[in-house]
Amino acid sequence: MNPNHPTPILHIITRLIVGGAQENTMLTADLLDKSDWQVDVLCGPQTGVEGSLIPEVRRRKIPLTIEPALVREINPLKDLLALWRLTRFIKQGNYTIVHTHSSKAGILGRWAAKFAGTPVIVHTVHGWGHTPRQHPLVQKFYILLEKLTLPITDRLIVVSPRDIEKGTQAGIGTAANFTLIRSGIELDRFGHPRRTAADVRAELGIPPQAPVLGTVTRLSPQKAPLDFVRAAAIVSKNIPACYFVMVGDGPLRPEVERLAAKLGIAERLILTGLRRDIPELMAAFNVFGLSSLWEGLPRVLPQAMATGLPIVATAVDGNAEAVTNGENGFLTPPENPQAFAQAVIKLLHAPNLAQQMGQAGKKRAAQFGAQKMVADIAALYTKLLTTTPTD
Repeated sequence: MNPNHPTPILHIITRLIVGGAQENTMLTADLLDKSDWQVDVLCGPQTGVEGSLIPEVRRRKIPLTIEPALVREINPLKDLLALWRLTRFIKQGNYTIVHTHSSKAGILGRWAAKFAGTPVIVHTVHGWGHTPRQHPLVQKFYILLEKLTLPITDRLIVVSPRDIEKGTQAGIGTAANFTLIRSGIELDRFGHPRRTAADVRAELGIPPQAPVLGTVTRLSPQKAPLDFVRAAAIVSKNIPACYFVMVGDGPLRPEVERLAAKLGIAERLILTGLRRDIPELMAAFNVFGLSSLWEGLPRVLPQAMATGLPIVATAVDGNAEAVTNGENGFLTPPENPQAFAQAVIKLLHAPNLAQQMGQAGKKRAAQFGAQKMVADIAALYTKLLTTTPTD
């Protein structure tokens, strides 16, 4: 590493949608010390119903390149074109470090960096591309790609220890290949809303004193929003005054709306769509819920913790990293709306317990801060540069 010039780094990610992996990438590029690191970002052109972070990346003046051939779907022609174009781009940029995110960019980006002769190649696992719900042949294909790409990867970063376990169980390296760096959030905005909870509730049509179970999520199969609706209907029977807020969007929104109507809670289930005022919305909740089937480390949980909310989440992957059962919330089995609902009911019936758990979460939230994440990434870069030839 030349001490007189910032080290050039390229972060590659498939899509800059509104999501945890994408915000992780954006914050890393924005907050790394610019006297030490010159960070560029490259992404594909696709966004989606989740919303786009591209305007926010540009607002932060992060150098951004959009590669049209980098798409989420498997497309042999586009994938080969993307590999060639990425290799050329990396060579032209003369990057010392290439750091990839998400499954498609993680494979293509690392091989492009290898072909371009990049000295240091890093990949962050924001949850593995293979999941238990895939067809076994699909699982084996994704695992094979990761195994083939591991030897050219200087380090795999994981946001949850469980991803180390999943990786090694699948035969993707050993513990020595992994470094745990928890995904960081900008904590300052959470717990310090710019509008009062009463104003937010008035905007959403929620009575000032009504209990509220809220979530911030994608309406997609991974997040199991239909389980959240089923749990909400059970809560509603026990606590008829309760309101439910789902912040976000996704392909399952029509099904969410149909199920809410069928279960008789449509009038008290508020779907806000995509919003950027998450700290204000969270401050209007009493309990935060997350019904996911699998996760890396969902950023919304530390955000809820920093807001001071007790949490009910499914006991999967990174959820258990943020939530200690019985301390700052409850963990319940996935695909079990009844257990999820009972935990919510317990918190809503015991405001002192809810407040105690919310405060416990607030104390723990600092370990998920963006500044710590970026400092840990910078330390890893420095370590890799001192142990890897760069000439």
